[in-house]
Amino acid sequence: MKIAVLSGKGGAGKTLTAVNLAAAAEQAVYIDCDVEEPNGRLFFKPQNIKAADVTTALPEFDPEKCTGCRTCVDFCRFHALVYIKNRPKVFPEVCHSCGGCALVCPDKAVTEKKKVIGRVETGYHGETRTVTGILNLGEASGVPVIREALKEGDGQNVPVLIDCPPGSACPVVESISEADFCILVAEPTAFGFHNFCMVHELAELLGKPCGVVINKWEGVYEPLEEYCKEKKLPVLLRIPYEERIAEIVSSGKILVEEFPEYRKKFQELLKKTGGGQA
Repeated sequence: MKIAVLSGKGGAGKTLTAVNLAAAAEQAVYIDCDVEEPNGRLFFKPQNIKAADVTTALPEFDPEKCTGCRTCVDFCRFHALVYIKNRPKVFPEVCHSCGGCALVCPDKAVTEKKKVIGRVETGYHGETRTVTGILNLGEASGVPVIREALKEGDGQNVPVLIDCPPGSACPVVESISEADFCILVAEPTAFGFHNFCMVHELAELLGKPCGVVINKWEGVYEPLEEYCKEKKLPVLLRIPYEERIAEIVSSGKILVEEFPEYRKKFQELLKKTGGGQA
């Protein structure tokens, strides 16, 4: 089962939830899809790491074959191509690597070259297999890296925990595309609640079953509680705002490995999502 953990904003507790769910499951696959700043590995400290490059295809134009017909420029809906000084020019940061320009070129003047945009690292923390997507600095889109990282969770007979990027943009859509269940981590503040509503709308639009984890809980925050009741969203776990939790997290340790009571709570959370044994 694939369980995506997402939140409307950074710092809400998404990685805290995903990491501890994977650790509590004992045998699991943890996939960090927050490829711009992956931090799950800071907690797992994986061993036996293997890395594989992630590449995209960029068009390359043969000046001897190109007749300047502009068919490729007119075809590109992403405006990644322009015609300057009698030759096409590509903007790599806009190109979606669809290959359409090569297909439509009547003179076969377009070929593709590979460009490394990031890598996927795999390793182990005990019985937990860790997968970390890492986007190279300066790259515009992490979606291809996310796509490759998610492939590591295919065909698994153990829970797959997907640590999504924050927000509700294209990288999040890609991260939850094949998820069986979404855990929405909420921060009980006005700003956190606003972004939580946005990410819930996205999950609802994609038809994903959802449950809520409220992090930094200090008591009832009425707007959030009322919203969950109205939308029939079950609150699966409340993580209190405690100094000891903050100390454990800030030191790069895993909560369920330090406090047995939290191992039980996260195992129960896993069962509620359908990812554990009933």
